[in-house]
Amino acid sequence: MWRKASVAALLALAVGYLYYGSPELPEQILQYISLPNIQSPSQNSPNSQKSVEQLISAAWEALITLPTRQWSKVAVGVNACVDVVLSGVGLLQALAVDPGVGLDHEVLHSKEDLREAFIHYMERGAAAERFFSDKEVFQRIARAAAEYPGAKLYVGGNAALIGQKLATYPDLMVLLCGPVGPKLHEMLDEQIVVPPESLQETDEYHLILEYKAGEQWGSIQAPQANRFIFSHDVSNGAMSSLETFVASLDDFQPELVVLSGLHMMEGQGRQLWEERLKEAVSAISDIRRDVPIHLELASMTDKDYMNSIMQEQVMPIVSSIGLNEQELLFLSQAGEGPHSDLAAWKGIPDMGRVSDILLWILEQHGRSDPSSEADLTRIHFHTLAYHILATVDGYWGNQAAAVMAGARVASSQSCGLQTVDVSKVELKAPLDFHSSHSEPREKLSLNPAEPVTVWRRGNVTFHMTPVLVCKQPLRTVGLGDAISAEGLIYSELKTQQPF
Repeated sequence: MWRKASVAALLALAVGYLYYGSPELPEQILQYISLPNIQSPSQNSPNSQKSVEQLISAAWEALITLPTRQWSKVAVGVNACVDVVLSGVGLLQALAVDPGVGLDHEVLHSKEDLREAFIHYMERGAAAERFFSDKEVFQRIARAAAEYPGAKLYVGGNAALIGQKLATYPDLMVLLCGPVGPKLHEMLDEQIVVPPESLQETDEYHLILEYKAGEQWGSIQAPQANRFIFSHDVSNGAMSSLETFVASLDDFQPELVVLSGLHMMEGQGRQLWEERLKEAVSAISDIRRDVPIHLELASMTDKDYMNSIMQEQVMPIVSSIGLNEQELLFLSQAGEGPHSDLAAWKGIPDMGRVSDILLWILEQHGRSDPSSEADLTRIHFHTLAYHILATVDGYWGNQAAAVMAGARVASSQSCGLQTVDVSKVELKAPLDFHSSHSEPREKLSLNPAEPVTVWRRGNVTFHMTPVLVCKQPLRTVGLGDAISAEGLIYSELKTQQPF
């Protein structure tokens, strides 16, 4: 009884102090008073203590599921090589090259061209790939690269990298066609089948000059981690394995064909690529119409060449493409599409602008019009901060899982891990954005607990998910290939009609 009375007296005294404006209660009173722990409803919810990155990663694990009908055989071709990966600034310093002003070159002819092109892309934090025309100079640079401390050898070439990623699924049989030398053959996954006709006595080497976010060279500072790739690769440059690839499909009987390496022909000169592109289209046209073809694009600079791929020849006969922000904008510039007046993206590409270009591709060069003879119905777009899958309605299923799977592998692989470590990644994608850059447009938002935002424009559906960007990426090479491969693994054809 006396305890209750004393507690009441203490509370009355406390109220008195507060009422008369005392800034602090005496410590003797506070030790007797235990105020109830009042929290807002959001603080009591299970997700309230989780970071945005934790919410997204947990949602990916819960929502990413394989499709009902999965591929059992995938054929991949036709570019393959050995990548020599090293510090770009380190190699150029070893070659006694000084930093200077950046300048892009469609084809590299000298060490000076290499320096200027490397600086041009490093200061933008952008990826690029170029052909080095002088064989002897390239071989001297390649020797210096191989001897550089810390240089590493990896499986290279879009086709080989996609094949390697697909081969991580034990129930999937993978055929790889490309110029496979002894070193590359030794490094390939045992599950990959290489036709004897694809084996050659020597390897093709590509030099991958990497730079880190914030890395400096002279007055240049990289805004983000990326890489600059160059080679003197004649076998891949002429797509010499293409006919072997197509001929091997009759015996292998794949359910999906993945094609890459077209960008390698650009450096061979107009006369060669015009002739070879016609032969390539003829060969690709021999693939059975009921087998979907995914085309993986890569860095290009020749607008005429891109137009030939896009309008006249290749793009109408493939059913899916994969590309990044540079390739998307260049494709629009070459075809005078939406936002082609942009010289380059500034920072994170605006989702409304990206959406406009993706829609334009599917309307102008795809089958968004049911009466169109084009086969293109799917585009997998990836940039550092987010990915978008745009599909014509009625052809592809499980695309929410597919786009999330691609983002998840980007988040883990860039950190050199098998799974996402939320302490090593960060969200850079905006939480609010628009479906188009121009009116009419829809205001959209990202819910981290359900990290796929979906919108429709006509009969095209867009699925967007953020990437949890690695704070200190260990390796950026091959990320686009891993993203596209993972997206295809989780994709399902809705119809069995011929493409």
